[in-house]
Amino acid sequence: MALNPQSILLRRLSQAGLVDTGLAQRLIVEKSHQYQNVAELLIAEKLITAKSLAENVAAFTMHSLIDLDFYDLEFVPEQERNEKLIRKHQVLPLGKRGRTLFLGVVDPTDMQPVEDFEFSTGLHAELIVVEYDKLLKLVDRVFDSKNADSFAGSDWDLSALGVGDSDDLDEKPGSEAEDQPIITFINKMLHDAVRKGASDLHFEPYEKSYRIRFRIDGILHEVASPPVALAGRLSARLKVMSRLDIAEKRVPQDGRIKLKLSQKKSIDFRVSSLPTLWGEKIVMRILDSDSAMLGIDILGYEESQKQLYLSALEQPQGMILVTGPTGSGKTVSLYTGLNILNTEETNISTAEDPVEINLAGINQVQMNNKAGLTFPIALKAFLRQDPDVIMVGEIRDLETAEIAIKAAQTGHLVLSTLHTNSAPETLTRLLNMGVPAYNVASSVSLIIAQRLARRLCNHCKAPELLPEAELMRQGFTAEQLPTMKLFKPVGCEYCTGGYKGRVGIYEVMPISAVIAEKIMAGENSLEIAKQAQREGINNLRQSGLAKAAAGLTSLAEINRVTNA
Repeated sequence: MALNPQSILLRRLSQAGLVDTGLAQRLIVEKSHQYQNVAELLIAEKLITAKSLAENVAAFTMHSLIDLDFYDLEFVPEQERNEKLIRKHQVLPLGKRGRTLFLGVVDPTDMQPVEDFEFSTGLHAELIVVEYDKLLKLVDRVFDSKNADSFAGSDWDLSALGVGDSDDLDEKPGSEAEDQPIITFINKMLHDAVRKGASDLHFEPYEKSYRIRFRIDGILHEVASPPVALAGRLSARLKVMSRLDIAEKRVPQDGRIKLKLSQKKSIDFRVSSLPTLWGEKIVMRILDSDSAMLGIDILGYEESQKQLYLSALEQPQGMILVTGPTGSGKTVSLYTGLNILNTEETNISTAEDPVEINLAGINQVQMNNKAGLTFPIALKAFLRQDPDVIMVGEIRDLETAEIAIKAAQTGHLVLSTLHTNSAPETLTRLLNMGVPAYNVASSVSLIIAQRLARRLCNHCKAPELLPEAELMRQGFTAEQLPTMKLFKPVGCEYCTGGYKGRVGIYEVMPISAVIAEKIMAGENSLEIAKQAQREGINNLRQSGLAKAAAGLTSLAEINRVTNA
């Protein structure tokens, strides 16, 4: 099902009036690098739902349609579980009878997967239409369960891996043949992390054990526990992939890996090694450029908050600050704003440490302190490069803050981040750095404080009933009580502990004339927060409770991320 503007699938959907042909063809041309096939693009861009696509395709091709929610994995024939072929074509063998292979497909008009499977298996393929999203979930379940069996710690054969009790075997990589199982295992871990939507991978050696954890939706989960005797080889392989110095084990190192998932899709990993008491701990951050392409509507802003952000982005000058702890989604918020500003008429330069995601059309500069390329040096150079928009990865010191503020006061739009707990505290942080109050009041136009909360799984969330007195104590208002309906996590095969994905929680505070006066008067963050409340600005807690009241997340999760 190639990304072809003239595909049979697209033509049939257009003839039925289900898809805007011109819009679909334009998206195919513009976004072919992001999607593997036409169905994925149509669904991801919300031109049609997976269910509607399957129902209509089955109707006009006269093929059977089944619901994979009720399909038993045991019916997937073992000998036909060709993972490479299945993931390449995004189809799945659903059963076999005699010389007939029942093949679950999204687009029966695309014959390439059929020909490949018939050639590979020697069987005749009979097509069954399935929903695209449910097909991908079932494929992941098939191979996740297979991988879990293959890589469980109890199944490791140390003799087959060429690992004995000798310590020196743990200190260096073996031959290519000896290390092939290690290479296979690490590649599988990386692919599993991407498939499960993890943000980080932790490879952790201890005295008598070795642990691998994925951070999924902000929470760490142990996924494997290979023998501790393999610690040296695992770290060596990861360092080779990251182009780090294998012999250097005394100091931290930083590197990068590019993992190719398909011909048009690759994922970057930022790698950090750290010497610990029992070996090198390696943490990998997944840098998915698709996350930077998110539209602002997907990030979870309330309509009024979104308009405040868009309005600030439209200004020719001023400073927009995004604040929150590590892992709160600041980078995605900034890149989303940069993507909105990224036009042919705008010169955008960024100073980042590190550059996490490459963005076409934007001049991104990687900081290099050893070579003397620091944030202040880069910012000074930017001002001689005729910039319209400047992004500073983080304001860490007074010199950086002063140059950024100067740029914001002289006709440039500046975006940056700080590590503070709320929007009002960001102003206090700048003042404590030594920035004069009049500079803060005149240059900062908008502050966004944010957190990421785990989103409840729509397949299994259950109603949660709490007394009104408890709801009021938690912070809900009397106006919210009659219409709100809280839910709690349950857990099912489609999620992790009752949660799937995350949603942003925001405090979006414009610097009004009154707040500017309070800054000039030297009032503290508590007084500024009170004024923001009087101006109708919801703080993080209030925004989080609104998300819980809307059924997007649980009250327990809001309490976790807002420290209530």
